[in-house]
Amino acid sequence: MGLLDFLFGNKTKKIQDFMERDAVILDVRSKGEYESGAIPGSKHIPLQQVGNKIAEIKKWNKPVITCCASGMRSGSAAAILKSNGIEAMNGGGWSSLYGKL
Repeated sequence: MGLLDFLFGNKTKKIQDFMERDAVILDVRSKGEYESGAIPGSKHIPLQQVGNKIAEIKKWNKPVITCCASGMRSGSAAAILKSNGIEAMNGGGWSSLYGKL
């Protein structure tokens, strides 16, 4: 186990655990970014709208893996979801996340 795994946990294992539990991939990029390429089957809610969609996201009744272009916006989205009682993790950049699925 490397130092980063020790400090932050193994992201790939956590992603696999979430996916085994039928997680939803939530892409929080802008509409234009999402339409230019995205993970098949992912849901799209821009970061600015995540706070207003908490009730809808809770109805999914599934863990959520957030993604964006680099991992910054998805980190913010995951924090918003967690603070509202939703099991969520930051999957980072969507293309990197897609490679781990």
